[in-house]
Amino acid sequence: MAGMTLPAFPEESIQRVLCVVAHPDDMEYGTSAAVARWTARGIEVGYLLLTRGEAGMPNPPEETARLRVAEQQAACAVVGVKHLTVLEHPDGVLVYGLDLRRDICREIRRFKPDVVLGTGYEIETPFGFDQADHRAAGLATLDAVRDAGNRWVFPEQIDDEDLEPHSARWYIVPGLPGSGATHGVDITGEPLRRGVASLEAHAAYLAALPGHPAPADFIPKFTAMSGEAMGVEHAVLLRAHDLQAPPEF
Repeated sequence: MAGMTLPAFPEESIQRVLCVVAHPDDMEYGTSAAVARWTARGIEVGYLLLTRGEAGMPNPPEETARLRVAEQQAACAVVGVKHLTVLEHPDGVLVYGLDLRRDICREIRRFKPDVVLGTGYEIETPFGFDQADHRAAGLATLDAVRDAGNRWVFPEQIDDEDLEPHSARWYIVPGLPGSGATHGVDITGEPLRRGVASLEAHAAYLAALPGHPAPADFIPKFTAMSGEAMGVEHAVLLRAHDLQAPPEF
């Protein structure tokens, strides 16, 4: 890809995106700016949070959970997300396994997205070792995308819950320059402004993190670096997998 600019993700053909993350605030470190662009263009975006983030602050867990879910609702409103589902898997000790896959599969069958956005499941990232919940969430989401299309996997959802198998077209993961990104989303202007504001909505959470930089101070720097890879001012980069493309031999 050296010297080439990344193409825009083909959003004109999509109607619904489901974003699956471990915690309140996981969407807001840049990716929500892409969501702001999509919702402004009439694409319906849903968030599935696997935990309530109750282990992320010094407050008692139940108090933290209520606070963080409320902040996530505010963050969703900023970027036009009306469909927020928050599960109660335990924060900090999220376990990859059938329970997690089943719950993500259920939401894919309910929401019927064209695109599922997950998180990476690598142990090491450019920012150090990734948090365990993120890895478990990323791997379970990848598997649940396939599970959702198979009526013999979690068949009780089809037989007892009136859901149908659903096969998403795209599986995407946010990327960084040089990390194998395949596409970008131009978030220059209003989408970036909304993306920054969505992280600012997590005010109590950020205030509890010692030395956390202000969202307006660092998100535009990262999105400007990503923008260079796409030939625009600000971008969010993606690793996009077209699950319905014919295999390349």
